Amino acid sequence: MDYNKKKTLKDIQVLDKKVLVRVDFNVPLKDGQITDDNRIQASLPTIKYLVKQGAKVILLSHLGRIKSEEDKKTKSLAVVGQRLEKVLGQKVTFIPSTRGEALENAIENMKNGEIILLENTRFEDVKDNQVIKYESKNNPELGKYWASLGDVFVNDAFGTSHRAHASNVGISTYIPASAVGLLVEKELQMLAKGIDNPDRPFVAILGGAKVSDKIGVIDNLLNKVDKILIGGGMAYTFFAAQGHKIGTSLLEADKIAEAKRYLEIANGKIILPIDSATSKTFSNEKAEFYGLDLPDGVMGLDIGPKTIELFQKELIGAKTVVWNGPMGVSEFSHFAQGTTAVAEAIVGLKNAFTLIGGGDSAAAAIALGFKDDFSWISTGGGASLEYMEGKVLPGIDAIQAKQ
Repeated sequence: MDYNKKKTLKDIQVLDKKVLVRVDFNVPLKDGQITDDNRIQASLPTIKYLVKQGAKVILLSHLGRIKSEEDKKTKSLAVVGQRLEKVLGQKVTFIPSTRGEALENAIENMKNGEIILLENTRFEDVKDNQVIKYESKNNPELGKYWASLGDVFVNDAFGTSHRAHASNVGISTYIPASAVGLLVEKELQMLAKGIDNPDRPFVAILGGAKVSDKIGVIDNLLNKVDKILIGGGMAYTFFAAQGHKIGTSLLEADKIAEAKRYLEIANGKIILPIDSATSKTFSNEKAEFYGLDLPDGVMGLDIGPKTIELFQKELIGAKTVVWNGPMGVSEFSHFAQGTTAVAEAIVGLKNAFTLIGGGDSAAAAIALGFKDDFSWISTGGGASLEYMEGKVLPGIDAIQAKQ
């Protein structure tokens, strides 16, 4: 799928136009307060560009999952509107509804350069305590209605582009003009550079808990990469496939045959750990280290020191590195060594293009202080994973192509 043929902001006229922008304001909240505004910050370039070009900017986003009327009390975008106003230094009018007269009038009376933020698009998933999923199942009537509020649609929410929702695919389908925003454009360029047109040697590093989460990625990348380093809980299913003892480590027994098959067809491209940092319980107690076979009653929670050394060696000279998934339970300090060491090894590479494909590895790298040291850290966990699997992203597929 060549997403570089999709219209970008430079391909559309926005002066005097009502521009609907799907942003990703799905920020973490604690006690009603935003704990991390990275996603709000990431949307600023597109919003500022549209304001400067004289557009009337109408923002749509979801926040969390809405399964009951009760959820709506804690998942309003009002708090996001306040934070956006602060970081943007410009008034943002929050409309506490997703449709209706108040919203329509507010849009009708907008002046160029003004900004409106709608209520959480997933409020449309529940009506009178009935789960109807109008937003998340792309109800055509809702997509048509939202499209009718604007002249142009811009998708700048990469994080939801792997989902066909009314607020991305629905609006794109029924509006005269559409384009991707600056953030989505950059995401697509960076993912294409890392995965579709890599400089070699090209090394992928896969971690995380489950093989089942990464099967599509292994399928798509095995033909493209020079090496795949595998860590995290998923490694133990591969060990089991080789006949090693894995104690009480995470195992997907139904994926052993799959792991065997990958090892057979990989021609030595798959590099597995050679030791583990373990614990008797899933807790942050001091690690004990074992080689390839683990005794009964012990679970592997991170790669061990010999594996760290091995992975560092395998990364020497790499020109493209794509990383998805931590090497261990990185939220436990005793089992964060593998993830930290891999991040440091990647960051230390000279003249390499280094990309983290969103999700837990992105959160870990940022938490460890490496935010600015990678070529690109993707903002979309599921979307970047599906891109790495070679799947079509419906939210981007629905955007108009350049003429």
